[in-house]
Amino acid sequence: MAHPKAGRPGEGAPVKYFAALLLSQGVEPKVVIEGGLGGILGEADFIGPPHPFDMTDYYEDEMGPGLSRVIVSFAGLGEAPGLVAVKLDVDRLEKKLSSGAGRTVNIDPGYIDYFKAVLASFKEGPQKIYLGRGVYADPVLMFEDHEWRTLPWSFPDFKEGLYMEEFGEIRRIYREQRRGV
Repeated sequence: MAHPKAGRPGEGAPVKYFAALLLSQGVEPKVVIEGGLGGILGEADFIGPPHPFDMTDYYEDEMGPGLSRVIVSFAGLGEAPGLVAVKLDVDRLEKKLSSGAGRTVNIDPGYIDYFKAVLASFKEGPQKIYLGRGVYADPVLMFEDHEWRTLPWSFPDFKEGLYMEEFGEIRRIYREQRRGV
């Protein structure tokens, strides 16, 4: 007989999808959203300000100089396992939006819940959890003591705290949505 305090299988809590957009110079977030990302994730309910993406030159050979990062969240709530299909759809969209020289946008989809922010990745890593179909979940922020905190493996721009206000606002929207569920 199971212990009375043992966990029971159940559905996970709804999550809020977001995307971290890495944009080539001159590419506007609304163009990416209207050009297909909205068809994958729905209407945007938050678009953060652009931040210079200058802590690494990893993407410059492909995407050029003067990159910026924008955090966007989407109306409605989804399911955490749906992140696999979202990542695969976003990969196809990146290819569609590419120029002859390479990608003009790098879209990292993810979700937040009350406790964490998770990005989808095709790259394996020690902290990443395999979800299936080549997609890994990469927890990049934890919500603790009323604030977002980075993790040892968080990307440098996340570690700098550049997006904490944006994630605070997205979490506020998420909380309001959850109260309505």
